[in-house]
Amino acid sequence: MEVNNWYKELIYDEWVPIPVSGSRPPPRYKHAAAVVDEKLYIAGGSRNGRHLSDVQVFDLRSLTWSSLKLKANAGEDDGSSSQQILPVTSGHNMIWWGEKLLLLGGSSKDSSDKLTVRYIDIETCQFGVIKTSGSVPVARTGQSATLIGSRVILFGGEDTSRKLLNDVHVLDLESMTWDLIKTTQTPPTPRYDHAAAIQGERYLLIFGGCSHSVFFNDLHLLDMQTMEWSQPQIQGDLVSPRAGHAGITVDGSWFIVGGGDNKSGCPETLVLNMSKLVWSVLTVVKQKDPLSSEGLSVSSALIDGEKYLLAFGGYNGKYSNEVFVMRPKERDSLRPKIFQSPAAAAAAASVSSAYALSKSEKLDFLQPDDINSKSSLNGHPLDDVTVKTEAIKEEKRLLELSIAEIRAENSKLQVEINEVNSTHAELTKELQSVQGQLVAERSRCFNLEAKIAELQKMLESMQSVEDQVQELRKQKSALDQEMELAATAPQRQSPGGVWRWIGGGSES
Repeated sequence: MEVNNWYKELIYDEWVPIPVSGSRPPPRYKHAAAVVDEKLYIAGGSRNGRHLSDVQVFDLRSLTWSSLKLKANAGEDDGSSSQQILPVTSGHNMIWWGEKLLLLGGSSKDSSDKLTVRYIDIETCQFGVIKTSGSVPVARTGQSATLIGSRVILFGGEDTSRKLLNDVHVLDLESMTWDLIKTTQTPPTPRYDHAAAIQGERYLLIFGGCSHSVFFNDLHLLDMQTMEWSQPQIQGDLVSPRAGHAGITVDGSWFIVGGGDNKSGCPETLVLNMSKLVWSVLTVVKQKDPLSSEGLSVSSALIDGEKYLLAFGGYNGKYSNEVFVMRPKERDSLRPKIFQSPAAAAAAASVSSAYALSKSEKLDFLQPDDINSKSSLNGHPLDDVTVKTEAIKEEKRLLELSIAEIRAENSKLQVEINEVNSTHAELTKELQSVQGQLVAERSRCFNLEAKIAELQKMLESMQSVEDQVQELRKQKSALDQEMELAATAPQRQSPGGVWRWIGGGSES
């Protein structure tokens, strides 16, 4: 790969790691990034629980990293002149404005209760704090900051007390004045680590993000003229909930990369047709790939008149410091909702690519900068035709590989389905056996209930018998007493009778 023309060898719609010459910056996530004049600027971030303060620059021509040595602006009167480096910060935003990179918000040790706007002058390498006025937002992290004209639209985030936000603020970059926007209708649920974009210089789009317990996959739209929120009907592929993803717009398409739900990363790169509001899965990487990380960044770079996507950093069980590049193909058609799984997504992508190949007159291939050859074929230079032919062969090879992978995955899925069916049959037999046992147990329980009822009746009868026995005992006791009285009565009368007999005898 020739260093100076490395980007011309890229195929469309595929992520490729860029070979880097020399040392790399420390791995990180939740940093801020922007591209200026074919250079990727990276500022801050977090690694192993520690915030970073460095500014790294990746040259897209030489493919080398360098560290930007900053110096504090001596004219600042806010105390920053005593600093030799930027404050350690993560979860912030970077906006390219004029000759400056603006850093908005984020989590920092020296954060005030209001959102801080810092700047880096890429010409003089000076940095400092920009004083803003108006309704300055509270300090926050995980917010979105989107440039529209000379204004920055700030939405959501999490404040220093971990309160989730869904407010909208606008910073006028000409006057550095903040305004709090009063919106109508139902706003998005308070969230952070979402993605935002501008469509048609009028509509603010909010996608995904999370609360402290829920991850979102919803899409909200704010009309910047009427300040009304809405949640439009979305078409296309199903999109999984995610937070910590990155987004960038290119010619009416919104590319969403990475993100996750604290359990697993999102391996698919999504594309939203912003005019038709249709989601498509562009490509799918492996589950543990850096491109399926949370807290990565994605930027757009213009090289020789063509736009490229650049992704850097992120965390997915491991911190990354790799740079990936994608050469997006122009999108001019609406794809239907064909698939809902990664395997089907790859199949649909292959079908779409094959269809595009069959329409050779619509193919978008490499365009060499200078073609001096006078040889031509049907009005096209032979070199151009050769390049296109090679591109077709390469895409054909990739399609065949994709089809082979899909077939292998289908075979694997069929084996898994057979195993599931076998397990289901066994479980059905066990269920029938358990149901039979349950019927027997119910019958046994019914018999026991009948016996219990009989015993209860017997107990009631025994109580009646017991009462009769007690009554008989009382009667027997009374009879014994009478008999005892009857037995003692003659013994008392006998002496009197004898004496009377004797007395009577004497009279005689």
